[in-house]
Amino acid sequence: MAGGGNFIHRVISYVANELIVNGLANSPGFQRFAVRTSKKMEELSELAAQTKKELAEQIRDASKNFESFKKQ
Repeated sequence: MAGGGNFIHRVISYVANELIVNGLANSPGFQRFAVRTSKKMEELSELAAQTKKELAEQIRDASKNFESFKKQ
């Protein structure tokens, strides 16, 4: 009987998933949320890349300064 229960669970899960996915796909509020979230993630990603670049430059400069200080 375990196989039958598993099948019923999968059917219920599939139906619930379809209802949720279709409900969200047709929801203007959820679509606005998704677009805003996507744009914010892009902005944060760009900011992180810029910060990473600046930090790498600062480390490179500090390394050069340390090497010149060490030679003195």
